[in-house]
Amino acid sequence: MTLLDAKEFDPEKESRKRKRLILIITVIVIILCLGWWFRYWPEEHKVGKFFDALQKQDFKTAYGIWMHDPNWPQHPGEHAKYPFNDFYRDWGPSGEWGPIRTVKVNGASTCPGPSSGVLVDVIVNDRTEHAQVWVERSDRTLSYPPCELIFH
Repeated sequence: MTLLDAKEFDPEKESRKRKRLILIITVIVIILCLGWWFRYWPEEHKVGKFFDALQKQDFKTAYGIWMHDPNWPQHPGEHAKYPFNDFYRDWGPSGEWGPIRTVKVNGASTCPGPSSGVLVDVIVNDRTEHAQVWVERSDRTLSYPPCELIFH
C-alpha cells in the first residue's frame, strides 16, 4: 500500500470515533469521581448500623458490631480489653451521649499521617459536640479514634 492507495477520509466515521472516545473518557471520569466520593461508604455504613442498634437500645447487637463479633456472648473472654460492662457504661443510657434519639453520619476521613482505619463523625441527638468512631480496616472493629478531626 502506498500513499496514493490510502483510504478516503470519512468525516462521519471519524466523528463517531471521536464521540465514542469522549463517551468512554466521560464514563471513566464519572466512575472515578463516584469511587472517590463513596470511598468511606463501608465504614460509614458500619458506624450507622452501630448507632442504629444503640438507638433501638439493643446494646448486645451494638457491642457485637463494635467488636466485629456477632457471637461474642459465646466467648466473652476474648474481649477482655473492653468487656460488655464497660461498653454499656460508655454507650448505655447513662453514658456520655445519654439515650440516643437521633443520629446522622456527618462524614469520614483518615487521620493525618499513616493510617490503618477511618474516623467517622456522627451527630448524636443534634448536639454540637460530635461523636467520633474509629473503624479499623484490618479487622473491621470499632474503637475510639487516635486523633480528633473537625467536620463542618
